[in-house]
Amino acid sequence: MSKTLGRSARVLVADDEPEIRDVLTDLLSPLYDCAAVGSAEDALVRLREGSYDLVISDIMMGGMSGLDLIPRVKELAPDTVVIMISGVQTVESAINALRAGAFDYVMKPFDLHHVEAAVSRALEHHFLRAEKRRYETYLEEMVAQRTQELDGALHSLGDAYRTTLKALTAALETRDLETHGHSERVVNFSLRLGQGLGLGEEQMRSLEFGSLLHDIGKIGVPDAILRKPAKLSEEEWVRMREHPLHGQKILRGIEFLEGASRVVAQHHERWDGSGYPLGLRGEVIDLNARIFAVADAFDAITSDRVYRAGRSYDEALAELDEHAGRQFDPRVVEAFRQVPREEWDEIRRGSLEAHERVATARRVEQAAGHLYASTGANALVN
Repeated sequence: MSKTLGRSARVLVADDEPEIRDVLTDLLSPLYDCAAVGSAEDALVRLREGSYDLVISDIMMGGMSGLDLIPRVKELAPDTVVIMISGVQTVESAINALRAGAFDYVMKPFDLHHVEAAVSRALEHHFLRAEKRRYETYLEEMVAQRTQELDGALHSLGDAYRTTLKALTAALETRDLETHGHSERVVNFSLRLGQGLGLGEEQMRSLEFGSLLHDIGKIGVPDAILRKPAKLSEEEWVRMREHPLHGQKILRGIEFLEGASRVVAQHHERWDGSGYPLGLRGEVIDLNARIFAVADAFDAITSDRVYRAGRSYDEALAELDEHAGRQFDPRVVEAFRQVPREEWDEIRRGSLEAHERVATARRVEQAAGHLYASTGANALVN
């Protein structure tokens, strides 16, 4: 093979006998880009100055031997192939050369056709190895590119899911004005607790979507019960307590919401087993549901309601402490304690501002829609 990767193959001959160097360069120069040196040390200098596809070296030379040269060549140029030549015609000598890393071994006095064949095989091997390495690099680059594209697509898909679920949640909250903006806040509270507890990426995503959709089962609760301004009757409470299972049924079969559905189904379970709908106890309750329960209670305690004003952070913390080990997982309550009060305040402010921006955008869209409808009607009349 006279060319490798679109250029003439470069061959370096190292032999301390000028006659041998001349014979080999005269033989190979018509086909290859040849250079010759008189020692192993000079060969290393040439290899540091530029790349060679093949080194043909005598074994016995003054100074460093050809066998000692081989590992140095491999260190400087891992893809360079080495052929050993020697006047010592023993099997042991050939074996030692091959063990040292030589590709082939040629005896002196050598047949020129044998040398040509050995060089051709060595360069073919070099070419195939270089092609393999280049192909592997190409594959790695393609995998990296495709992975990046897939990550981007998944990120976009995740954003689309998130936007759709937030829109659904906002629609649900219009049925229950008392909890207006509650889902946005409790999602952010839950995620901060999940971060403090060291949840992984997948768990955090399930926690986010589960917190966002925790009350989706209220779709199945009649407005007469959900929006009743007075205290619910026992029969009405039975209907209301069915909403976690309604929510689980709604999400059933949606693979990417499988983790979220456990939060939806279990967010009213209690650490001591006194919750509903299944009376689960302790660590049998999904961890994300236990995290959500603390975040949900904190938001409920500190938020304004029609019948009462929101209470302070200190009062909320005291209530969480009081119910740790009964209603709440003590470890989650402790994680809540580890977050500075100022950070909870900042999360609340950020959630309220984000919710207000979304609400303002919706009002603008609605106003624009009314204006367009009005203008269109006038145009028809005129």
